[in-house]
Amino acid sequence: MAQNTEELNTTEELSSYTSETPDAATETATTERPALTVPGAAVGRRKEAIARVRIFPGTGKWTINGRDLSNYFPNKLHQQEVNDPFRILDLDGAYDVIARISGGGPSGQAGALRLGIARSLNEIDRDNNRPTLKKAGFLTRDARIIERKKAGLKKARKAPQYSKR
Repeated sequence: MAQNTEELNTTEELSSYTSETPDAATETATTERPALTVPGAAVGRRKEAIARVRIFPGTGKWTINGRDLSNYFPNKLHQQEVNDPFRILDLDGAYDVIARISGGGPSGQAGALRLGIARSLNEIDRDNNRPTLKKAGFLTRDARIIERKKAGLKKARKAPQYSKR
């Protein structure tokens, strides 16, 4: 009886957090990935930043505008954000990254680079990589940009101070 309630509890926990059945969860864990021999390239954009990204099978070396990752992005949060697509697919150190980034600031450039890496990984192996990247939100372009300045206003929405007399 105790064993039946344990089995019931595990299936209830699984069903309350995911829509997958227990059989499907074990199936995906046992399938093997294909060999990492294909390069990929893509463009990522965020705010005013544009990142042209090429990835090659290698040792995990980063080259961004001729500099390495820790030199170009000294902020650990930006380094982690850029590495997220590799980490979520368990491909840490499997690819070398060469990127050219222009425009924007550090945060926009990190977001653009992350999108470019995710798109290039998606291009390499759509069947296995796309669902994971899509679910994590890495294939979505963040469309928020700076609003343009309107005539007669100081900034996009800030009006000059009103004076009655």
